[in-house]
Amino acid sequence: QVQLVESGGGLVQTGDSLRLSCAASGGTFSTYAMGWFRQAPGKEREFVAAISRSAIIKYLSDPVKGRFTISRDNAKNTVYLQMNSLKPEDTAVYYCAAQFGDSYLRTSAQYHYWGQGTQVTVSS
Repeated sequence: QVQLVESGGGLVQTGDSLRLSCAASGGTFSTYAMGWFRQAPGKEREFVAAISRSAIIKYLSDPVKGRFTISRDNAKNTVYLQMNSLKPEDTAVYYCAAQFGDSYLRTSAQYHYWGQGTQVTVSS
């Protein structure tokens, strides 16, 4: 069983930066692809970013391209989401997720484990 714990969320102003971290335990981290998803109030959960097991493949959703980056440190069992130039529309609860293999990384249904989420609020 894999446990995922997100951290790094908070209240920031438009244009600020945040780095989210997701620490994994209970499994072999290097065997999981990792993803970040977010859910704003009244909206469905949406894909934000994903990274393959080897970090060779990375995906970013269109709304965050050029502002967010995803990375992982397999030695630390941690995946990161660096968020720059934050906008009010980035306000959401951010979840990290893990899946076996590297399949359909942008699809939430492909992920087997989920964290509890961390709140990001961007004020205008």
